[in-house]
Amino acid sequence: MPHCLPNRFFRDACPQHETRIITTDEIKPAILWESGVVVFEAWKKVLLEAPERCIEVREGHGQDSGPFPQTFDVFLLGSPRVVSLWEKFVQSPVSRLTRSSPIVESAVARNEYIFLPKGPRPPVPVPRNPYDRMLAMHVRRGDYSSSCSHYAKWSSTFFGWNQLEFLPDHFVPPEGSSWGENTPENTEIYLRKCLPSIEQMVARTRQIRQEYSHTKNGTRLDVLYLLTNEKGEWLDELRKAMTNEGFATIRTSRDLQLDQEQMEVNGAVDSEIARRAAVFIGNGVSTLFFGCSPVLTISPVVVIHEQYSARTARGWKGSP
Repeated sequence: MPHCLPNRFFRDACPQHETRIITTDEIKPAILWESGVVVFEAWKKVLLEAPERCIEVREGHGQDSGPFPQTFDVFLLGSPRVVSLWEKFVQSPVSRLTRSSPIVESAVARNEYIFLPKGPRPPVPVPRNPYDRMLAMHVRRGDYSSSCSHYAKWSSTFFGWNQLEFLPDHFVPPEGSSWGENTPENTEIYLRKCLPSIEQMVARTRQIRQEYSHTKNGTRLDVLYLLTNEKGEWLDELRKAMTNEGFATIRTSRDLQLDQEQMEVNGAVDSEIARRAAVFIGNGVSTLFFGCSPVLTISPVVVIHEQYSARTARGWKGSP
């Protein structure tokens, strides 16, 4: 079934007799390990030359197509080969014209008041817009305890656009690993980037706030938004630690007031808030934000391109 389309809708628009079926076995073996541009051009040629009005790509069964059926699969998105697609993507209407849906924008507008600063008046002038004072941070927990160990086991790189050279944070898998195995020292490096401790988060936010204040003529980041699935004692400890760091206003995903429709797209709501924030701290090995243009990310890290946003995206690379 085509991604993002209910099968019933697709069949209404594209009856079976007007649809050409292509299996991945017909295309992917020849381009499986090619650059993103080569993969894109191969599929583009197929679609442009097909006389049929509708094309449906189905998973093949041959081993030469690889273990993943997607046209742009995780082997491509999780390797530097995808970076060659950046210029095409950033100049395309998909990147330049896409915006959040009305449901997402209504949810953000509904909750903007919770980010208005609390506490004493800052000692220096600050922007009235809370997003201009916001540091957003993706703090995924729960299943990430095992996921981060898995990334270390297979020496994973950053994902998708997080590998772009012009971004401030980069990651090269450390040497010393073998097929499906890694050293305890290397695993600890991955955990610092993928599942940092409270102490590491505090140190990283302190560093970034100092850098931001220096480059923005003393502008303070005193509003913190935590995009997180965490709850309970650990989150309480994190909030306390960040309060001690000088954040006057701290909010989390769980503080948002959403109706039923907005709740169905709460991940996109989180992404839109992160896109508007002055600075976003993420981590480069997740896929959570990858489809949320113009917030361009990959497994928990957001990448925001300077051409259409003045915001800054950072990762956990500098964590001690």
